[in-house]
Amino acid sequence: MNSFASPQIFTALPFSRTDTGKPPADDLYSRIFDAILEQRIHAASRFTEESLAQMFSARRSDIRGVLTQLSHQQIIILRTHHRPRVAAPDAEQTRQTLHARRLTEIMLARLACQQPRPQDLKRLRALINSERQCTARGPAIRLSGEFHLQLAEMAGNAPLAHFLGTLVPLTSLAIAQFDTQAEGYCAWQEHEGILNAVEYGDVAMVVTLMTRHLDHLEETLLNSEPVSSRNRVAG
Repeated sequence: MNSFASPQIFTALPFSRTDTGKPPADDLYSRIFDAILEQRIHAASRFTEESLAQMFSARRSDIRGVLTQLSHQQIIILRTHHRPRVAAPDAEQTRQTLHARRLTEIMLARLACQQPRPQDLKRLRALINSERQCTARGPAIRLSGEFHLQLAEMAGNAPLAHFLGTLVPLTSLAIAQFDTQAEGYCAWQEHEGILNAVEYGDVAMVVTLMTRHLDHLEETLLNSEPVSSRNRVAG
C-alpha cells in the first residue's frame, strides 16, 4: 500500500499474491474494496467478520483490520453490537465530496507539473494501462481512483494528498452505488491526457483537463439513479 512518511494515505493498488497461504493485508484490502465496488458486498448485505474470513480465505484479525481501515474511510460503518455494513452516501454527501475534491485536486495537479520524475510518470502510465485493460472487461472504479491518488503523491504535498485520500474512496463508493455508464467513470483516456500535460509541464492544460474531467464525473454522478442490489459482473 502506497503511503507518505507522515501522515499515511490509504490506497487501493492491486498487489500480487504471495504463497504464504493467506493474502497479505494490502491485497486483502483491495479484494474486499473491489467486492464492495462491484456490488458483491452492498449496502443491504448482512455479513460478519467470520463470513468475510471464509469468503476471502483470510484470518478474522486481518478482516477486522481491513474493516477498521474502511470505516476510517467511511466506506464501512462499524457500530458496537451491530453487524458491519456498507455505507450508502446520499446525493448531498456526494456533492460535498466532489466539491472538496475539485478544490484539492486542481492544486495538486498544478504541483504535479513541477519537475515530474520519470519514475513517477512511468508508474502512472503503467496504472493507466491496467485501467484500460480492466475497462475492457467492466468498470475500473478502484484503479481509476488510484490514478488520482498516485498523481497526488507525485505532487509532493503530503497534507493535501492525505486529504484527497479520504475523498477518493467515498467517490468510488458513490460511483459503484449509482447507475452510471462506463464512460461516466474516471476514464483512462482522460487520465492519459492529464498525464501527458503533466509530463510537458503545461499547467494551464492540466488545470483545463482536470476541471473538465471532474465536471464529467460530477455531471454523471449527480444525474444518475441508485442501482439495485443485484450483483455486478466483476471487472
